Amino acid sequence: MYKFGSVQRKILLTFLGGMALGLSSSPRQYFKTFRKLQNDWKKIDQRNFNRSFQRLAEEKLIEEKILPDGSFKVTLTKEGKQQAKKLNFFGSSINFKKPKEWDKKWRIVIFDIPERDRSFRGILREHLYALKFFKLQNSVFVSPYPFEKPILELVELYSAQPYVRVITATKIDNETKLKRHFSKLV
Repeated sequence: MYKFGSVQRKILLTFLGGMALGLSSSPRQYFKTFRKLQNDWKKIDQRNFNRSFQRLAEEKLIEEKILPDGSFKVTLTKEGKQQAKKLNFFGSSINFKKPKEWDKKWRIVIFDIPERDRSFRGILREHLYALKFFKLQNSVFVSPYPFEKPILELVELYSAQPYVRVITATKIDNETKLKRHFSKLV
């Protein structure tokens, strides 16, 4: 993943938010998304914005098109959309709500990610720790909470499906230790 400055992040997420505005199914959703975007743009230095915009264009994450009437249109490229989705995912997945009652199932995440993708391995571990997964081994994490969907979304976003397994189990041999660990977190 690219290293983005705060203004570059805002530009990419605004373009992604623009797509969300266009896909809004209700006026309430439209204005909620619009207010969120508007609040992010306060206090941005114009020179910093111009540099950030230029860098995103050089990285081929955004593209300027000159229209026949002389105006221009700026859009996200395919790679820009992918990077914006990744940035958007980081902001939303960590705050996943835990259910009030345990469904008596364990979620186990097992991964064997190649060395060439070690940056994703670090990202996955960060998310697992943020979601309060318990580390059983270097590449095996467990949680009693139903986090399958956000984990699978992250894995799909990085095209890492061949390397990550998410298992839902009803019993683990060291269950009492895990129950004690998670009871301390509640």
